[in-house]
Amino acid sequence: MYLVTKLHFHRKSKKLDVHFDDDVIYTLPCEYLRTHSPSAEVQGHGAEQSKLVLNKDAVTITALDPVGHYAVRLSFDDGHNSGLFSWQYLRELGVNHTTYWQTYCDRVAQHNKQAHSVPIKFIP
Repeated sequence: MYLVTKLHFHRKSKKLDVHFDDDVIYTLPCEYLRTHSPSAEVQGHGAEQSKLVLNKDAVTITALDPVGHYAVRLSFDDGHNSGLFSWQYLRELGVNHTTYWQTYCDRVAQHNKQAHSVPIKFIP
């Protein structure tokens, strides 16, 4: 079980440094945090129900509110603030950043490919 010892948000780069009690630090971009929010709005109610959150490249964090000694509520400038980022979930996001981000980018590419493939029906 890991504990977060410090959170530091960089406004210009829109990145959150997450410091853990074992001296590991992860730097997580706002877009990544927003698109991987643990909220039911994003995650759905199971692995098969996760929503694809699009167009969050300009999103930023407006508030970090501690929740007990186990999580933080991140508020984003698009109004989203319903996800509680537990220390364990932040660790998971840090450890799996490359894999999770690639999976997300692949999903976005697939979505964009399908969005632009409108079938044309010719009627004589």
